[in-house]
Amino acid sequence: MVEFTDNNFKSETQAGLVLVDFWAPWCGPCRMVGPVIEQLAQEYAGQVKVGKLNVDDNQQTAVAFRVMSIPTVVLFKDGRPVETMVGAMPKSSYEARLSKYLKS
Repeated sequence: MVEFTDNNFKSETQAGLVLVDFWAPWCGPCRMVGPVIEQLAQEYAGQVKVGKLNVDDNQQTAVAFRVMSIPTVVLFKDGRPVETMVGAMPKSSYEARLSKYLKS
């Protein structure tokens, strides 16, 4: 699992499929989503880069992608956001979004 920061965000998301969890340690729903994101990182290893960005520590990137509430999970394809999911969601919702882009 990748730890995204303001400094590495662009380089880490510019190629392939990248799933980014915008979160903060104080956010209860974020703590619920965290284990799901970790499972996705393991299950999609080699197909999708998966990681987290702490919005408190990396406000520049959070603002750039208009993250207004957390958790927000954004799927990037070749550097561009293609799906945005706001709020805690079941694992199946993330898998459904990923499968759309893995097939294409």
